[in-house]
Amino acid sequence: MRFMVIVKADKNSEAGVMPGQQLLADMGNFNQQLADAGVMLAGEGLHPSSKGARVKFSGGQKSVIDGPFAETKELVAGFWLWKCKSLAEAIDWLKRAPFEETEVEIRQVFEAEDFGAEFTPELREQEARIRSKIETQTAG
Repeated sequence: MRFMVIVKADKNSEAGVMPGQQLLADMGNFNQQLADAGVMLAGEGLHPSSKGARVKFSGGQKSVIDGPFAETKELVAGFWLWKCKSLAEAIDWLKRAPFEETEVEIRQVFEAEDFGAEFTPELREQEARIRSKIETQTAG
């Protein structure tokens, strides 16, 4: 199972305050443990919402909303993509993270079999081609 581990933004991350050397070292060590265990598939921090945008789709129209966005508690400051046997395993890993004051959400990522019959063999083949292409691009 894959899980998206979503680190919520706070006033410091939204202000562009970078973590200190000790937290960077601690996170590097934690990420190394995740990688060594075969858990971590990806992980990145995000710039503040002031450097981002949202695209709203409504009634066939598309509008762009430039950041910053007001509701800090609803923003994402970073993420991991983990491969774990269960939600409980993902929670156990997250409890080892060197955080002090933040909130982190864990959500399971849909897999092909979750979509049922609507995900036809043709769509499955297309998905496999896309994933293969992505893996080739990121490996090079």
